[in-house]
Amino acid sequence: MTRPWRNLSALLFTLALLAASLFGSRLQALDDQTRESMQLYTELLTKAHEAYGGDVSYRDLVYASIGGLSRTLDPHTNFLPPQAYDGMRERQRSSFYGLGILIGLRNNRVTVITPIEGGPASRLGIRAGDIIDTIDGESTESLSLDDAVSKLKGPKGTPVTITILRSGLDEPLEMTVERAEIPLTTVRHAYMMTPEVGYLRLTDFNRATGKEVADAIEHLRAEGMKKLLLDLRNNGGGLLDQAIEVGDQFLPAGAKIVETRGRTRNSQQTFFAEERYGDLGVPVVVLVNSGTASAAEILSGAIQDHDVGLIVGTPTWGKGLVQTVYSLSYGAGLALTTARYYTPSGRLIQRDYSSPYDYYAYNPLSATDAEGNPAPAPHTADEQSFLTDLGRTVYGGGGITPDVLVELDEVSPFLQLLHTRSAFFDFAVEYSADHPVDSESWRPGPGVLDRFRGWLLEHDLGTAEKVDEQLADQETRDYIARQLRAEIFNATFGQDAWHRALAEGDRQIQKGLQLFGRAGDLLASRRNLQEEIDRRAALERP
Repeated sequence: MTRPWRNLSALLFTLALLAASLFGSRLQALDDQTRESMQLYTELLTKAHEAYGGDVSYRDLVYASIGGLSRTLDPHTNFLPPQAYDGMRERQRSSFYGLGILIGLRNNRVTVITPIEGGPASRLGIRAGDIIDTIDGESTESLSLDDAVSKLKGPKGTPVTITILRSGLDEPLEMTVERAEIPLTTVRHAYMMTPEVGYLRLTDFNRATGKEVADAIEHLRAEGMKKLLLDLRNNGGGLLDQAIEVGDQFLPAGAKIVETRGRTRNSQQTFFAEERYGDLGVPVVVLVNSGTASAAEILSGAIQDHDVGLIVGTPTWGKGLVQTVYSLSYGAGLALTTARYYTPSGRLIQRDYSSPYDYYAYNPLSATDAEGNPAPAPHTADEQSFLTDLGRTVYGGGGITPDVLVELDEVSPFLQLLHTRSAFFDFAVEYSADHPVDSESWRPGPGVLDRFRGWLLEHDLGTAEKVDEQLADQETRDYIARQLRAEIFNATFGQDAWHRALAEGDRQIQKGLQLFGRAGDLLASRRNLQEEIDRRAALERP
């Protein structure tokens, strides 16, 4: 590896000189400076490799210098080593080949969270709570989650042998599973939350997101949906073209979805809705939080600017830099910022990043007015006020500020400890094995909570005095009951049932359900405006 990476540094120098000769007078003024800088760089690499007090490869030095270069540009320009580049491309694909299970680390063991319905693991009877003890004979105890996932994936039709540890069984179960195509779904949940309200949870934007959302909306319509709760919380974004395709499903034809502005001509583009999917025609409430970023901010910003939905939650992250991904030598990649995102009203989505510490230590909660609505005061030149189609005031330069600010309740340290120790999940797996639940109408009674109390003491998760003190609080008891019900439903009925149970205690979801009257009024006003626009356009035609 030494010679190629040493040659790379020399190649950079040669390319700089070649560019100067090709572009002539435009680079003549920089020729000497470029020559001196590149010579200094190659000398630095050589000296560091030859004289550093420890072993260091040219590859490590080049990677480190590239990392330093990207950090001087902006927070989102990133050099992608081969493994990271492959991982990024896989996340953008709509499927992979594997066993069909969601896994996580529970008590430092690779554990099945839930099998994907219809996948190879589900057909073989793998259950939530099963611990994957070995993969092809290798123990998983020292594996990271990413390493375990990598070993479980593989070419279509190839076998992988695993042993699992299951509560209630004395001996491990060994099984060989044939890898099959597993869809990487971005619509994580789509179900009727009430007889009229459809709920749609979108986790990110990959190559199949537009179709997934269209299919989910069609499914919800068939079940009687008259209102839609769109959950974009903790959606970190993804592919721009998919954000545009999803936006097309919410906006009227001809409405601007997003504009990109950059230094080069091809980085300046404007994208409009084509209404390929027809008019959605129902009140929409969109949930956002500080984990909502990039493509998810494009979507929520367009919905807000065109007044077709009400934005609820906490301010979004504010990631409005456009990355163009370039393939580099040796399987590496570069995600280079080439432009910025602007919402239809002209708002810049990107927050100020002049201070890296302030950028990453960001507190998204804005000041509020007397009614509890967001009232952010401008802090930088970018944070200007803009108007939506109906004349409502919105702000730029700091993500998307919700129309209605709703914070989640704080979780007590005791309950946080139970989460970190997987107490709810582990207890639910044991309880389900002995007490099968056959209906989603089931709720934990006092006997279940008493049994959970004993389980906590047995597993040293608190003294009797401490546990009893916590269980004496009704809100804590309600929270525990809800978590146990959700985890037992996950093991028995799957992820949608798990989510339905948790939604009952989700303050932002419950507030969103109360705001459809306001969302309906907004939609009606938007329709009146559109009718007036269409009427004027008709009068202006010859």
